[in-house]
Amino acid sequence: MNDALRLIKRGSDEILTESELKKKLDSGKKLIVKAGFDPTAPDLHLGHTVLLNKLRHFQDLGHKVVFLIGDFTGRIGDPSGINKTRPILDSKNLIENAKTYEKQVFKILKKELTEVRFNSEWCDNLGADGLIKLASKYNVARMLERDDFNKRFSSNKTIAIHEFLYPLVQGYDSVALKADIECGGTDQKFNLLVGRELQRDYDQEPQVVITVPILEGLDGTKKMSKSLDNYIAIDEEPNEMFGKIMSISDELMWRWFELLSFIPEENISELKNEMEGGKNPRDIKFILAEELVDRFHQKGDGAKCKEVFLSRFQKGNIPDKIDSIKINLNEDKILLVNLLKDANMISSISEGNRLISQGGIKIDSKKIENPKFEVFRGSEGIYQVGKRKFLKIIV
Repeated sequence: MNDALRLIKRGSDEILTESELKKKLDSGKKLIVKAGFDPTAPDLHLGHTVLLNKLRHFQDLGHKVVFLIGDFTGRIGDPSGINKTRPILDSKNLIENAKTYEKQVFKILKKELTEVRFNSEWCDNLGADGLIKLASKYNVARMLERDDFNKRFSSNKTIAIHEFLYPLVQGYDSVALKADIECGGTDQKFNLLVGRELQRDYDQEPQVVITVPILEGLDGTKKMSKSLDNYIAIDEEPNEMFGKIMSISDELMWRWFELLSFIPEENISELKNEMEGGKNPRDIKFILAEELVDRFHQKGDGAKCKEVFLSRFQKGNIPDKIDSIKINLNEDKILLVNLLKDANMISSISEGNRLISQGGIKIDSKKIENPKFEVFRGSEGIYQVGKRKFLKIIV
């Protein structure tokens, strides 16, 4: 029991409730562990894998995972953490995206302990009568207890009636599946708790709710998201994935170790001690990058990517000792040319644009070709201007 709880707690934010979880684990039955994913974009990214890793933990303990694709809820649009009403999505796009989810998810989950379901299976059959009955289970006052709804209501921002259906339908999914446990991000807590309430209404034992933290993206500040372009897709090309992981800040690296790595926690503590003792953080970041590339591609790909990465640095004739500076931003990102000007690596924006067009600006030995290239807060790298100017910039 202690080993199981230690595994389940790793990377978890909250368990509601731990006593109920112990009781379910102690029952000896194969538990149904549910998590829902709305296919609003075609790619699963590393942010999604925080939750998928938790599902894998339960599979390692012998339990069954229901990977629920929200092709019905996706049409409504999850209002969690959103300050305005989402547009209603086209069902054709949802179906196409769902196909890619089915393919990608087994890079983490075990096929033999995974059941892929679509919530349109039961939601399409609810009909108007069923939706009215479902809507009667909750009142508006309870809905407005949700932080995001409450903020929008208080600031006179629109809340569409159909948005209230989302947590109810997500909760009904738990009823339809008779879920023992539901896992989701911390922003999903309200929706997950609705599932507990509805199961009680349907005379089922309420599910245990487990929330996991939201992973920060490449910028180190905002939630990893395709719309913010601060994500790494799990089917991204190996060298591209490796390079992006190496671009994150040293501070963010430890957060990613905590939420994405399968390395034992005591080993991560040892790595922290080594860095404090003077070990180059780049060498520690190699460990994380190799592990994740191997997981989502072929074993050994991470080592190959490391060789490519190092050879790229060597070809760039980067000096052993490079000065380092910190640039503080008021915004989440900055144009590369503006950053270089602030760092006194170029004298003017026009000079920066000219150098980019001539291939004279590189970050970590990678040539930058887009004059509108942006750098995110929380990143760091070796910036090269021309053949002889090098500077490590921590943003």
